[in-house]
Formats: sequence, structure tokens, C-alpha cells
Amino acid sequence: MKVSALYVYPIKGLRAIELKSAQIGPQGISHDRRFMLYEVHSPTGELKKVQVDSHPRCALFEQRIVSGSQQGESAVVVQYHGDLSRERGASGEDEMLRVPLEPDISSLQKIDVVLHGSAASAYRMGDSYDSWFSRRFGVSVILVYLGDGRRAVLGKTLPPKPSPQQQQKQRGWIASLTSYIAGSDQSDQGSGPWITFADVAPLLVASESSLSDVRERLLDGHPVEMYRFRPNVVVDGEGEEAWAEDFWAELAFAPGQSLVAVGDGPKRGGTLLLTGNCVRCTSLNVDYQIGKPAEGVLGQVLKRLMKDRRVDPGSKWSPVFGRYAFLDTGDNEGFTVSVGDEVEVTRRSTQRTVWDWPNL
Repeated sequence: MKVSALYVYPIKGLRAIELKSAQIGPQGISHDRRFMLYEVHSPTGELKKVQVDSHPRCALFEQRIVSGSQQGESAVVVQYHGDLSRERGASGEDEMLRVPLEPDISSLQKIDVVLHGSAASAYRMGDSYDSWFSRRFGVSVILVYLGDGRRAVLGKTLPPKPSPQQQQKQRGWIASLTSYIAGSDQSDQGSGPWITFADVAPLLVASESSLSDVRERLLDGHPVEMYRFRPNVVVDGEGEEAWAEDFWAELAFAPGQSLVAVGDGPKRGGTLLLTGNCVRCTSLNVDYQIGKPAEGVLGQVLKRLMKDRRVDPGSKWSPVFGRYAFLDTGDNEGFTVSVGDEVEVTRRSTQRTVWDWPNL
């Protein structure tokens, strides 16, 4: 197999940025889901997550990363593709919003947020960002940055498990994980697995073979796009049957090339541990051109997947597409992956993993 696509989502919920190569670390692809939008409900001030399933208008926001220059530091540039004439007060504003990729948090307001039951401290980016997004969503929203915050990995099956040859080396890691779950200081990145604003794991891996099956067998040949499934790493599935990934436990990228680069360069190739199924929601039905549920067959993607893809007994009403992944627990530095890299399934499970994220 080969890597066929790579995606990153600096601001969770908005459109994907397609990459040619990416640096993968313990928290996934660099800069992935470090920002998030929350809707502020009146009069309580309760915060509700803004994602494609609950706020289909997310699909109208394009984002891209621009490198630092004389004009300023590296940033995420966001452009809205909806009809500004219909968005109250928005037509006179700048067409694009520039969000610093690594904001200075010293002057930002700290705020506690929760995503899927996993709490974290984050930072409000400020009124100018909130106003820009609020006018386009038509509701009051705030933009937050994770910064030095940490979201705990919940459940029993999703945290990475060392391979047998690593167990002795990783005894210290297991002890740290125990203290992490018990609630010790989360500021230490070595204190156990943590995630950004990714749903439940740092990475989502998907297969083109399975998408082809969805298109041809379930959607009558309609060309549903891979980006609707919001993966990070896509493999072409060459040599693997559709849905073979249900049993993938370990993937090696650029096998045979995973050597430390000369000097300070990144390592080439590495291993991901696939630890849980991705159970899907109504975000699959959204039309990214109009920011609303699609009509016809393409508005029934979730329903049609339910026909025979409710294969995880831990979430028996939700269909599965894709696998959640963590960086190999023996690798603290991560590695570089590029489109076209060879991928090898180096370990398979004999039984399906069971969804185990509490209350989700």
C-alpha cells in the first residue's frame, strides 16, 4: 500500500488542509486541531462544541497555513465561502481572518472547556476572532486555543499499548500512565497519552478501498469524497480488501527507511498503532458546497453505512469507517510521512476492537 492523502485541521470542524508531507508526533500531525470553536448559549453561558454534525456551516470555512514572513508569524488563514450578504454585519469585514499558528498565551484569558467528556484548560483568542466567526455562523461563538492544555484519553481501548518487545523499555511509561489517570500533574508531556481537540485519538486512518466500496455498493456509484470522513492519513488500500482495516493493529510507514536523519533533520518513516474504530455521525451527510445536509443519495451516507457497517458492539447503533491511531509508544520523536510512501500492515488483530469512550 501507499499513502494517498494527508490532511490537517488546525481549527477543528473547518475544512481540511491537504498536505504533501507531514510531521507526525505523539499528538498527531503538527498543528492538528489546536484551535476549536464553541457556541455560547444564553443566558447560562454554557459552551457547546462547534463541529460539522451540529453546525453544518463549518463546511463553508476554508483554512490554509501560511509561513512566517516580514508580515508576521506563521498563521492559519480562514476564508468563508458562504453568502456574506446574508450574514448580518459581516459584509463590511475583512474577507479573510488571520489566526497566529502559535499565539502568545501570556495575554490571553484562560478558560475551561470540555470535549466528549475530556476537560482541558484553553485560551480565548479574543473578541475580534469571536466576532468574525459569530457573524458568519449566526450564533455567538468563541475561538479557543489549546496552548499548554491537555485533554486526557478516556476509555480502556484507545490509549496506546506497547508491543511485546517494548514492554520492558516502557515500564516507566506504564507507571506514568497510572499516575496520569489518577490525576497527577498534566503539564508533563511524559505523564501519559493526551490529545488536542481531536475527538478521541491523535490520528484517524482511512482506506481508499473501503471508500470505493461505499461509493459503488452503498451509494449507487455516487462520488462521495474522502474529505467528508475527515481523516488525517489515507492509504490506497492496494492489496487489501475493503474493510480490511477493521483488523489492522499496526502500520509501518516507509518500512526500512525509519532511520534517524543526519543532523537535526526529522526521522523518515515510523509506526502507528491502530487502537479503535471510528464510529460515524451525521457529519457524513453534509454538502460542503452549501454548508447544509445534502439532498438525495449523498444526504443518506450515514443511513446507508448503517446497512452493514454497524460492526462495533461497543457502539451498536453507529457505523464504522476508519481507525483511530497513536504514534508507536516506543517513539517519542515522531517521524515524517509523505504522499506516496509505502505502508505495510505489520500486525493484525484476530478480533475487532470494541468502542470504549465513556458516554460517547
